[in-house]
Amino acid sequence: MDCSSVFGLNNPVILTLQHLMDIPEETEKAINAPTRTYVRDAKAMASTPADVEELPSSYVFVVDMPGVKSGEIKVQVEDDNVLVISGERKREEDKEGCRYLRMERRLGKFMRKFSLPDNANTDAISAVCQDGVLTVTVQKLPPPEPKKPKTIEVKIA
Repeated sequence: MDCSSVFGLNNPVILTLQHLMDIPEETEKAINAPTRTYVRDAKAMASTPADVEELPSSYVFVVDMPGVKSGEIKVQVEDDNVLVISGERKREEDKEGCRYLRMERRLGKFMRKFSLPDNANTDAISAVCQDGVLTVTVQKLPPPEPKKPKTIEVKIA
C-alpha cells in the first residue's frame, strides 16, 4: 500500500474529519451551548448564598430562606458525598386591586450543592428551618483508631 492511499482524500478518517470541520456555525454554537437545565441550575446556585462552618464534631450549612415554607425545601445527599439544598420560593397570590410598584425579592428555584469531606457522616444529617434560616448539620465521623502493631509469633522450625 502506498502513501497516497493511506493519506489520500478518499481515506475514511480524512472524510470524517473533513465532515466534522464543515459543521455550520449555527449548529456548532448549538452543540456547545449550555442546556436550559444547566443555565437554570447555575442561576439558582448563584443566587443562593450560604455560610459553611466547621465545628469540632460537625459541619454546619446556613442558608437564608425568608418566606419559604419547610415543605418547599429539599435536603438530599447525591453520589454519597454531595449535599444538595433545593426548592422554590413562590409568590403569594396577588390581592385584588394590588399592583407592584417595586419587586426586588427573588422568586423561583434555589439550589446549592456542597461536596462533603471524607469524614462527613452522611447517615447523621439534620435540617432545621427557623425564622427563615435553614441550618443543615452534618456530623463528622469519629477519627479512625490508630492501628496497634500486630505481634506475630515466631515458631521454631
